[in-house]
Amino acid sequence: MAKRLLKFADRAAIAGVGYTPFTKDSQVSTLTLACRAIMAALSDAGLSPADVDGLATHRVGDSAAPSLVAPALGIDDPTWYLDQFGGGSVSHAVAGQAALAVATGTAETVVFYRAINARSEFRMGQAANPSPEVQYQAPYGLVAPAQHFALAARAHMLKYGTTAEHFGQIAVRQRAAAAKNPRALMRTLITLDDYLASRWIAEPFRLLDCCLETDGACALVITTAERARSLRRTPVLISAAAWGGGQSFLSGADPTVSAAATLAPRLYGMAGITPADIDVAQLYDCFTYSVLVQLEDYGFCPKGEGGPFVASGEGPPVNTHGGFLSEGYVHGINHLAEAVSQLRGDAGDRQVPGARIALSTSQPGYILPATSALILRRP
Repeated sequence: MAKRLLKFADRAAIAGVGYTPFTKDSQVSTLTLACRAIMAALSDAGLSPADVDGLATHRVGDSAAPSLVAPALGIDDPTWYLDQFGGGSVSHAVAGQAALAVATGTAETVVFYRAINARSEFRMGQAANPSPEVQYQAPYGLVAPAQHFALAARAHMLKYGTTAEHFGQIAVRQRAAAAKNPRALMRTLITLDDYLASRWIAEPFRLLDCCLETDGACALVITTAERARSLRRTPVLISAAAWGGGQSFLSGADPTVSAAATLAPRLYGMAGITPADIDVAQLYDCFTYSVLVQLEDYGFCPKGEGGPFVASGEGPPVNTHGGFLSEGYVHGINHLAEAVSQLRGDAGDRQVPGARIALSTSQPGYILPATSALILRRP
């Protein structure tokens, strides 16, 4: 049966972006982090809490619920909110649903935020995983995200000849991008030798294959395209949003294929573009392998050729802020924030010249059988 595409392309826009500092110990509550990021995003857009009628977030482990954030900021009677259960795989689905709420008139101005004390308090590997697949994993000690992705990465290496050096190139390049980013937690340049010398976490992953555990928050103001044009900053249009997938590395037939391969055609179809039109890509990088497999599954290179493609340096600039590997890990949302900065042209030393179309993605569906992504466009 043919799937219907959501018809709200370019009707919603991101009008403001806000961050807290990214640290290893915020020394404040998750609620405080959320409120600070939201206020920063509203200030960026030239708005106040009185202008907000919608709040949206997602949660696994640490979180600040909209029901707590609204009264803390004095947001009375929001007309729409979303507190979606799920980790990084649903991060962009939340942004897409906020855009849908705005496009249909359910709300006019929604703030999408994510706040976590994921280093000092609620570390990701300690969060409960409700997936029914856990009953088949736990007896073998397979409980941490690094272990899940390591299996898929090893399968890719065995099937296609992908090497540790291919993964290392991703880590090295993203650290070079982070060196130009004043927000990044890790700004010291690394070499391929540094990568290969880093300690094992879950083979084939070394320490530098793995994202950072971070305390921090980020927020985005999503409103109608019409209203965004009258606000302080250059609006960035949401040209496509897609979520779905349906397979994880255990439920899928081929562990080297992520749920992104199923979702990508819908996403590009909604935007009316192809991978060749993408100027900059912010690909969910919980691990280096997740970048490589998404380069394949979002159509930048054929399946199995991700390793040589990475080595060649071809394709659009990827994770220009340093990504989760080097900037910080805020569960998906800081990729969207960086995409907005690139399209607004205010990314400073890391700016991609002439960037007009960006792809930003969520966790590609290995741990939970879902994924999501957005295509953003400068008007």
